[in-house]
Amino acid sequence: MTGVDAETVGAVVREAVLTVIAPRFRALAAHEVEEKSPGEVVTIADREAEAMIADRLRALLPGVPVVGEEAVSASPALLDAVLSEPAVWLVDPLDGTANFARGDSRWAVMVALVRDGETVASWIYRHADDRLYVAERGAGAWRDGQRLTCGRDPDGVAEMRGAVLERFLSADERERMVPRFGRFARVTGGMYCAGYEYPAIIEGEQEFALFQRILPWDHAPGVLLLTEAGGVARHPDGAPYRPRKTRRGLLIAASPRVWETVRDVLYGEL
Repeated sequence: MTGVDAETVGAVVREAVLTVIAPRFRALAAHEVEEKSPGEVVTIADREAEAMIADRLRALLPGVPVVGEEAVSASPALLDAVLSEPAVWLVDPLDGTANFARGDSRWAVMVALVRDGETVASWIYRHADDRLYVAERGAGAWRDGQRLTCGRDPDGVAEMRGAVLERFLSADERERMVPRFGRFARVTGGMYCAGYEYPAIIEGEQEFALFQRILPWDHAPGVLLLTEAGGVARHPDGAPYRPRKTRRGLLIAASPRVWETVRDVLYGEL
């Protein structure tokens, strides 16, 4: 289905981390960090890692375009390839750039292969704990060769833990949702790194997360990993996730029951 060897792509991601990104962690010069939009930073590590990964991926599947976060930032029309091309690579060369820039070790590199609008394979590599997560559509989710399944399924709302990224909520959403957070065991503001947020649900650290901004390189890799492990990723109206740019809001959860419960609490009538 994928047409590529999973271990080869994993090696590409590790190479980028070890040769380009990790040497600059906690060693960035002031001129190597820029604000590319209000509240969004980019570093020299993002750009160089994306260039390296893109070159390697093009060699693996000649003719398949690479849609990288930094390339789209420079030329937004490149994002149209996700809808118009039969296959594309999605690359987030440094997920959690803000964490990286301030010396927080919660950052990752993520890659996904999309065919006909569906994510068919994904890779997430985290340098801090040297974990490589790999998923293939219909073949499961794996961490360093170990099969992953979502295990925790709390009985009630009061036992559920999750994250809601408040900074991207609208004023109306914030007014509606924040007072309801107290019904859960814990609601945090998130880890600012999808490469940590999605595995946290699979590995039982939390049961749900709600995102509003859903750029494809941020979520296609994690959604495939989560759903192949038995979790759920849907828009608040119940529509399944697809790596497209037009929709807003994504609720991910450890099970269908958790998803329904959290959606009802956050979006339902009191």
